[in-house]
Amino acid sequence: MSQKRAAYLVMDDMGDFVTDFHLSFEPMAALGWETTTVPWRSEPDWNEFDAVYIGVPWDYPQFADEFLSVLQEIDKSSALLLNDLSIVRWNLDKSYMRDVAARGDDIVPSRWYDGFATADVAGFFTVHDVDQVVIKPTVGGNALDTFILTNPVPDDMLELLAARFTGRPFFVQPFIESIRDEGEYSLFFFNGEYSHAIVKTPKAGDFRVQEEHGAKITPTTPPEGMLDVAQRVFSHIEPLPVYGRGDWVRGPDGRFLLMELELIEPSLYLRTDSGAALRFARAFDHRFEELARK
Repeated sequence: MSQKRAAYLVMDDMGDFVTDFHLSFEPMAALGWETTTVPWRSEPDWNEFDAVYIGVPWDYPQFADEFLSVLQEIDKSSALLLNDLSIVRWNLDKSYMRDVAARGDDIVPSRWYDGFATADVAGFFTVHDVDQVVIKPTVGGNALDTFILTNPVPDDMLELLAARFTGRPFFVQPFIESIRDEGEYSLFFFNGEYSHAIVKTPKAGDFRVQEEHGAKITPTTPPEGMLDVAQRVFSHIEPLPVYGRGDWVRGPDGRFLLMELELIEPSLYLRTDSGAALRFARAFDHRFEELARK
């Protein structure tokens, strides 16, 4: 078996982020891969690699244009970029959720804005008929610049929102109460096949479900009906992503609503399922061999 080389894109400094991508190194090696972590700004010769896994470059939202330029250079090289660049472009801006809804899949109700105006704030609540909403930038991650707003919004918060969102696209969703007690479910798919699931529960008094913000991460079996919902969503994504994560919450009427799709650089929580790293490696290798033959 000839050895293949895979670059895993990472940040220059992982800081306090919790990662477990290294758990895939051993199963990747068993399939003939040499894996190397490469900071996404380091400008190597991408032709030296057979494939590039986007990995954990989690600081990219603040530098989205620069990041996309790097991925375009990789795509021009002889290395195979996974996931496909077209998926990255689609998933980079959370307005992709409009496409998901247009396909008939249930999402958390969302309204989209090109920039902030104080006069619009009252409408955030009336359009959703709620007293609490969540506001998020369309390009972002790790809950950065994500806020819960309660009606009426105080003046100091209005000033903060103006500072963060003036001239910046964002969207507004009703706050889903179930996230505080039941949590947010994440389901993972490799080459379109379900792999494993977790539930993320925020710490008391918070709404953020990232472990860096104190959330509890628990392996789980998807509640009845959720897997069917998730499989339907992933069956509509083209081209088929090698890896992906979908985040769902239970809406007030009991339906499972998509919070977002993570198809660029999701944490795959490989440590939460003993077979997940091997399933990822097999999916990665299978896709590479499939495309290399074309």
